[in-house]
Amino acid sequence: MTYRRLGFGVGFTLLSMAHGQVAPRAGLATTKSVKPTWTVPRAVDGHPDLQGVWANNIATPLERPKELEGRALLTDQEVAALKQKAHELFGGGNSDAAFGDTVYRSVLANVTGKTSGFKSVDGETGDYSSVWTVEREWENRTSLITDPADGRLPAMTPEAQKRRAAAAAARTRLPTGPEDRALQERCITYGSPQLTAGYQSYSQIFQTPDAVAIETEMIHDVRIIPLDGRPHLPSTVHLWLGDSRGHWEGDTLVVDTTNYKPESFMSLSSEKLHVIEHFTRTGPDSLKYEITINDPGTWTKPWSLMIPLKHTPDLIYEYACQEGNIGLTGILAGARAEEQAAAGAKNRGPK
Repeated sequence: MTYRRLGFGVGFTLLSMAHGQVAPRAGLATTKSVKPTWTVPRAVDGHPDLQGVWANNIATPLERPKELEGRALLTDQEVAALKQKAHELFGGGNSDAAFGDTVYRSVLANVTGKTSGFKSVDGETGDYSSVWTVEREWENRTSLITDPADGRLPAMTPEAQKRRAAAAAARTRLPTGPEDRALQERCITYGSPQLTAGYQSYSQIFQTPDAVAIETEMIHDVRIIPLDGRPHLPSTVHLWLGDSRGHWEGDTLVVDTTNYKPESFMSLSSEKLHVIEHFTRTGPDSLKYEITINDPGTWTKPWSLMIPLKHTPDLIYEYACQEGNIGLTGILAGARAEEQAAAGAKNRGPK
């Protein structure tokens, strides 16, 4: 088996795949066998107690970076170097903020010596500083996606490619009204399931024997999930958060969601979206959150991911999105000003 080495600038190397062969599977830190001292907490009905606030601050990107092709896991030493570089780049609130998978890509590029800097949101006036974000959690995995095995999203369908192209074209035009802007900018929804990490990415679970409610920090969306076996709503009813139904399989809560509005997930999904979620307590402060996405109107095959959530004593406070949405006012006012300036220049004619 042949490897090439990508030099890390912190005293070790990153092994990557060559000639289509997969590097040896890197294991997690070796631990000694110890007698388990934790038992799953139970609610009054005997099912696992999932209640509380859960944080998604994982740094792992949704898709495996192409530089790490063939490597599902990194070594502990490699993870330590990435974590150290992330603290240097984004810790302390003294730099531009980085959101989503930009954090991982920026850190990986710096550690491999491909760049000495990083790009934040857009690098222009008005960018957030890193004081707005939290330091991420780092793990050995190189992608949240667990299936397909390459850690990459499946190919999009032709109709999804057309929708994506149309959305990209729309972003280059001046908006005539709020309907021309993204759902998030209009304070409608960030969609479901939410994959956002590191920025207003907490969720709170409330639980009774008959239902589970999941509140997300972003735009304070709340899903009410009945556990009583009732059927889904008629197929003609579509909701931004879909229509969820839950049941227990052993100690795992399984949630089946259908009836989505188009673009409810990743601003790209179709009305054919069908989501299966699994919630499993794995430790006193850990919740394994598994998601399977099946949307034949958007992707050519189903795909799955896993997000490790951590319990936190922090609280979720009010998200006053619409009340403080001066950004959308500015966007639309700026568009009208540009139109007026263009009309004035046209009326004046050539010099």
